[in-house]
Amino acid sequence: MADPKGFLKHTRQVAERRPVEERVNDWNEVYPGGIGRALLPIITEQAGRCMDCGIPFCHQGCPLGNIIPEWNDLVWRDDWEGAIERLHATNNFPEFTGRLCPAPCETACVLGINQPAVTIKNVEVSIIDKAWESGFVRPQPPEWLSGKTVAVVGSGPAGLAAAQQLTRAGHTVAVYERADKPGGLLRYGIPEFKMEKMQVDRRIEQMKREGTVFRSGVEVGAGDLTGEKLKERYDAVILATGATVPRDLPVPGRELGGIHQAMEFLPQANRVALGETVEDQIRADGKHVVIIGGGDTGADCLGTSARQGAASITQLEIMPEPPADRPAGQPWPTYPMIFRVSSAHEEAGDRVYGVSTKKFIGDEQGNVKALQLVDVRFEDGKLVELEGTEREIPAELVLFAMGFLGPEGPGLVEQLGVDLDQRSNVVRDNDYMSSVDGVFVAGDAGRGQSLIVWAIAEGRAAAAAVDAYLTGSTTLPAPIPPTARPLVV
Repeated sequence: MADPKGFLKHTRQVAERRPVEERVNDWNEVYPGGIGRALLPIITEQAGRCMDCGIPFCHQGCPLGNIIPEWNDLVWRDDWEGAIERLHATNNFPEFTGRLCPAPCETACVLGINQPAVTIKNVEVSIIDKAWESGFVRPQPPEWLSGKTVAVVGSGPAGLAAAQQLTRAGHTVAVYERADKPGGLLRYGIPEFKMEKMQVDRRIEQMKREGTVFRSGVEVGAGDLTGEKLKERYDAVILATGATVPRDLPVPGRELGGIHQAMEFLPQANRVALGETVEDQIRADGKHVVIIGGGDTGADCLGTSARQGAASITQLEIMPEPPADRPAGQPWPTYPMIFRVSSAHEEAGDRVYGVSTKKFIGDEQGNVKALQLVDVRFEDGKLVELEGTEREIPAELVLFAMGFLGPEGPGLVEQLGVDLDQRSNVVRDNDYMSSVDGVFVAGDAGRGQSLIVWAIAEGRAAAAAVDAYLTGSTTLPAPIPPTARPLVV
């Protein structure tokens, strides 16, 4: 146990963000000098709040099975190299999860039953940021090669985790990415102010030095490299393409100009923030922006629109406003649906709950100028519109952030002939293998839209299954079977 009286002496404390008026004028992380550096003055005593419980429910709350009490103790003892060793034992990319994960581990923290939980996520990101600064993160190339080859299609967190594990196990791994640089949505979906892309770049560089080969700008299944040829060329294939089919909103006026999916808007903004040129960029400058969808992607659109100088920003959510405290029906250690405020919500915009979009209204040029909405509520599981609540709000740029349906069917998925479930996800067994021998599935492509921590966990587990498939056994850790469902959702 770190400090036996830590949770009695210290209250929960998190890093302070930069002032809103400062950070909305740039694309840097919202924490001064990066969150890890901002946390260092307070993080030791925060790690000391961990009680090293007899039954650490934080383990169960984390899909990766992070050994949280151990690295809390090591941080409190100022053993940062030991802390990153324990953290890397279960998580390939703690700099990603430490910035982007909603921290289900914290809602499962035993201290959180009657006190504010331990700042597990903040300790995690401090460990990895300190490790990078101290040179504790080094390439780990394999000592020998197996002679087996693996293709990983998709370079998001699931694909990267699987590729790194298999490369370290001695297999020759090639990662295929249709974008011009690897990283998937980590690079072009997550705004720079949430995670600067140098975090992705230095992991890619580490993986290259370990032996992983990256083939960017190649869309498997859309050109000469078909699914059939991929199977012929490699001993095993891992589909880690994500769930990329966005939900749409087929209401009157959908065809008007100025209505876009979030993943049309955000990648362009990210490229420009990184110094690239994007022709005909979708921008929010001086416009009334309406974001449909109240989740993280919607918040990313909000923060991006604020930095582009939107005239107003309104974020719509069909569900009622969640409570401020854990509801009775979602007891500890489950992940509660409560009202949360992201850094973007501090910066601009209005959040409107319990509303549904009726139609889009256009101007003479065929562009959207307003949105008609109506208040709604759920009665006996059905959505009911409330009479007399219809109204219009200005909307010159509308962004859909309503989630994703599953992987894209045409192309690679069709060519491989893998079975799909009713939600269009790729079916897999407990060894992450699809209905086609030698073709495995990890992350959102098989699980459906989920958290980054689940993607990394599934990438690691799929790598163990592939290693066993290729060699007959494996020493790689397998955090979870794909059918596992934790108490924390």
